[in-house]
Amino acid sequence: LNFVDKINILKLKLKNVKEYKVVTLKLGFRNRIQKFEDVLNQFAREGWILKEIPQGWNSIVLERDKNR
Repeated sequence: LNFVDKINILKLKLKNVKEYKVVTLKLGFRNRIQKFEDVLNQFAREGWILKEIPQGWNSIVLERDKNR
């Protein structure tokens, strides 16, 4: 591989780096679903994607590309 090919491979590897965020939910008892939707939409505007909702709905795991 030449130098340019090595740089392009390195760029592809860096492009696939992810970062994660765990958010503890404090939704209360009223309008729980609406509050949950609002939280998801706010993080989506920042580029986060919902990755997992652990059992109990007390937290969520979000993911996004680190080099965006």
